[in-house]
Amino acid sequence: MRRVVVGVTGTLGSLAALHRAAAKARVRDAELRVVLAWQPPGGELGSRNGLGPSVLAECRTAAVERLREVLDTAFRAAKPGVTLAGLAVRGTLGAALVDSARGVEDLLVVGTGSRAPLRRLLRPSVARYCLAHAACPVLVVRPSPLQIELGAVHRRNFWRIPLDPRELTP
Repeated sequence: MRRVVVGVTGTLGSLAALHRAAAKARVRDAELRVVLAWQPPGGELGSRNGLGPSVLAECRTAAVERLREVLDTAFRAAKPGVTLAGLAVRGTLGAALVDSARGVEDLLVVGTGSRAPLRRLLRPSVARYCLAHAACPVLVVRPSPLQIELGAVHRRNFWRIPLDPRELTP
């Protein structure tokens, strides 16, 4: 069976990618596989240093609950109209997505997210990882212009930069 695989985190960008993936799944008559990746506190290295099975079970339970919240937020008003499978996978998001979309007929959908210089240093691009390693086609969903403007407003508020009223006119 053909699949459309999409990674989610709960951000606006991942919700946009999820809706685009649902539309592609309807067109392709494919299963929509929604992947949320999780890691234990401290990453994989931290889990080797004494985290017990109960902590890992709690992390997995929290990831499953987060996946349910994301799906409820995305499809509260209308169901996706396709077969839906949710996966909470332990690991990094890029590797989890590439592993979930192994078929040649699959389609992998990823959002681009914020690519501010500091964020690039701290967190590698999932979209670039998927483009480099996926065995199937990859659809990269860019943020909408409204999402970009919202991010600019959040940054302006964070740094307490005053708003010039002339910027509000088109």
